[in-house]
Amino acid sequence: MKLCRIKTSSGIRPAILDANGQHRDLSEHVSDLELSSMAPDALDALRRIDPKTLPEIEGEYAPVLNDIRRILCIGLNYSDHAAEAGMPVPDHPILFAKLCAATGANEPIIIPKDSEKTDWEVELAVIIGTKAQHVSEADALSHVAGYATFNDVSERAFQIEFGGQWVKGKSCDTFAPIGPWLVTKDEVPDPQNLDLWLDVNGTRRQTGNTSTMVFSVAEIISFLSRFMTLLPGDVIATGTPPGVGMGFKPPVYLQPGDVVELGISGIGDQKQNVISFKG
Repeated sequence: MKLCRIKTSSGIRPAILDANGQHRDLSEHVSDLELSSMAPDALDALRRIDPKTLPEIEGEYAPVLNDIRRILCIGLNYSDHAAEAGMPVPDHPILFAKLCAATGANEPIIIPKDSEKTDWEVELAVIIGTKAQHVSEADALSHVAGYATFNDVSERAFQIEFGGQWVKGKSCDTFAPIGPWLVTKDEVPDPQNLDLWLDVNGTRRQTGNTSTMVFSVAEIISFLSRFMTLLPGDVIATGTPPGVGMGFKPPVYLQPGDVVELGISGIGDQKQNVISFKG
């Protein structure tokens, strides 16, 4: 299934895509897509609905869940991205968090006040569906509800040049576009064989495939579950392939008026206009 949340004049409504790619309104069956919607039984109930029996719905995309619990991120998880960043390939997954609210797939990216180094990062996001605590790699994917496209927008000066953790360069407003859809795991038989791409102003900047991850989705889930209990609504952004602005010689960063387009095969595409901070 491809599930999403659509902004309408009467509020945000849950939706499902039919076989023709048309959005169908699920609000007669569920009030919203939320933590409880990620449970296997809840997803199975949605699967039993014939989308053709539902009314069509149009509007802009909202974040794929109304109550994303945490956004956990894995750094330097593609060896060629680590090389362009001038950093060693990690021995263990590098964990940081984004403390901003998620935004819809096509909502604008706001350049933060005093920012000169706002960057892009296309990533595969994993949405946890059931509690995962000390799980094995073999069992890890059974705890996944689905996947989504994610742009781990980053301010490199805030991230690197002011000491401390990366979180301050990762958590500015609008720095977590997710969606357009939550694609349930049954539609993604192998999360380690997905093409990723990102363009800025029509120029290809990133091209990659999840097969080149240093740590697979299963390894990441198993590793994180050793140190924290993963719960429904947790989102894990699994790292970015090479081609980020920081890696160019000289570096290239986002400017107001730029247009960022990105996507993952079978998971969905995004498009964001870049605008100035007004505060």
